[in-house]
Amino acid sequence: MAQEILVKEALSTEMVSAGAELAQHLQKSSLTIDAMLWLYKPESNTWRFVIASPEVSSAGPRKVYQDIRSIISGIPEDQRRVSINDIFVVSSNDPVISHFRSAIPAGRSIAGIRFSQNVIDGVLIDDAYIYKLA
Repeated sequence: MAQEILVKEALSTEMVSAGAELAQHLQKSSLTIDAMLWLYKPESNTWRFVIASPEVSSAGPRKVYQDIRSIISGIPEDQRRVSINDIFVVSSNDPVISHFRSAIPAGRSIAGIRFSQNVIDGVLIDDAYIYKLA
């Protein structure tokens, strides 16, 4: 009987660094951002750079993606290390973001925290690297 083994895609130090650089550029923009993190999606064995913004609810995700594309286009091409295809925008009240908020005390500085193999309110968070959570 054949066995299928899934090897989890690793979060590399390059991805962590690239995410931090993108987070800095996004923080300098006029876009309101409540959370930024790498989130592992086990069903597709991929990492997504998740950006939570209240503007997703008020202006729509398309507008937020356009704003992010504009911000990324202002980064010199040789320094762009996170593709728009890796970015996923959600509302600030997205359930996953809400789960993180319930697990991490308010007011605690959490920039650069790894959050792996944790269950929050019955939901498994396989793996994440959080840059900002407000």
